[in-house]
Amino acid sequence: MSTSETNKWIVLVLVCFAQFMVVLDATIVNVALPSIQTDLGLSEANLQWIVNAYTLVFGGFLLLGGRAGDLVGRKRLFLAGIVVFTVASLLNGLAVNEGMLIGSRALQGLGAAFISPAALSIISTTFEEGAERARALGVWAAIAIGGAALGLVLGGILTQLLSWPWIFFVNVPVGIVVFALALRLIPESRDEHAHRAFDVAGAVSVTGGLMSLVYAIVKAETAGWGSATTIGFFTLSAVLLASFVVIELRSKAPLVRLSIFRVRSLLTANVVMLLVASGVFAMFFFNTLYIQRVLGYGPLEAGLAILPFTAGVMLSAGLASQFAPRVGVRPVAALGMLVSAIGMLLLVRLPVDGTYVADVLPSLIVTSLGMGAVFMPLTLIATTGLEDEDQGLASGLFNTSQQIGGALGLAILSTLAASKTTSAGGATDPEALVTGFHWAFAGGAAFVLAGLVTMLVLLRRRHVARIEAEAAVAPVPAA
Repeated sequence: MSTSETNKWIVLVLVCFAQFMVVLDATIVNVALPSIQTDLGLSEANLQWIVNAYTLVFGGFLLLGGRAGDLVGRKRLFLAGIVVFTVASLLNGLAVNEGMLIGSRALQGLGAAFISPAALSIISTTFEEGAERARALGVWAAIAIGGAALGLVLGGILTQLLSWPWIFFVNVPVGIVVFALALRLIPESRDEHAHRAFDVAGAVSVTGGLMSLVYAIVKAETAGWGSATTIGFFTLSAVLLASFVVIELRSKAPLVRLSIFRVRSLLTANVVMLLVASGVFAMFFFNTLYIQRVLGYGPLEAGLAILPFTAGVMLSAGLASQFAPRVGVRPVAALGMLVSAIGMLLLVRLPVDGTYVADVLPSLIVTSLGMGAVFMPLTLIATTGLEDEDQGLASGLFNTSQQIGGALGLAILSTLAASKTTSAGGATDPEALVTGFHWAFAGGAAFVLAGLVTMLVLLRRRHVARIEAEAAVAPVPAA
């Protein structure tokens, strides 16, 4: 079936529904974490793996997913991703212990790594460049923002009115319907000129290395930094990541062409995004726990309580898109990171007997206004001013930096928080619990400030001159 034989806007609706599931699942689980922890008896340290198992596998295989779509066909990969994601969702809902849930979340992340790049490629090959594709990508961006927001609310509704397994079961009927319609309506496409090779070894080594690194950080809190287990996993991580570099240098069709990092703007944007995401993911995680476990909010109330953050990001991203071409992407991003760090530091003052309006809401508003001004300029820096053949790789790298940064940051700050809580009296003591949260929020702000310093040190005006010139005469691309 060719593109002309089907309605391209129906194609857009189908791929956006699939992407909606992927984005939704990144946030829907947050408000259900306390319920999951109680039912399955997860420790404070292992609770983060419900989030990280999904994020790490998603980020680790994202580049391979994009490459596979070019080779075997974007529709074929999209359908395979839908099947994997839907089956994994069912297994998540049926999980009876933490091992089954964490393993199924990892499988779900693999499905997402196939769906997301294939869906975006389908849009790019279905809609011609210009106003038509811009409108399609505008819908895509709205789905990304709206899905994250709705995930918090829907997660609260399903957890509170039914039970936490339903946050996963809800994907099953959606996945079945999307698969059936996509099989019939989405046209197939692939890159006939691409080198016919899969860099599976590269994807497995980088994902295994990162997961070993995260696991070593998590285990260090209980086993000790000098234990054989901790040192063993740090060593395994180093070996796997070094192997990844060697594989990429020798591969005829590498997952990541390492020479692309010679582009200073791309390198800087990815390092900064990794650091910023490290802080932001943890802020969401610990904010949700504080709202439910300390303030006593139910899952639905907790989901609604985070919504102002989404509104603030949308507002500040719109303002940033107007000011970045006028004053420059560096000043806008720098201001955004500074404001975000201030907002996260406000959370360090959260008391045990606090209130949402007086203590949580101000920090959410300040942080969100900063974050919108960070993501938009960094996206421009990472993806603009490159040759056409590098656009797919650049987009994949930027998304991967965001996912992997979030996973690593959450691992580090969860370990820090658990350690401080234990030393202060244990998780059953509200004062000790909040003490751990304070350290996590401060650490999150430190990650964001590290991103600011990195950008100021590495990025000069000459490195973004072409980017700012193109942004001044062209509409800002959808993220």
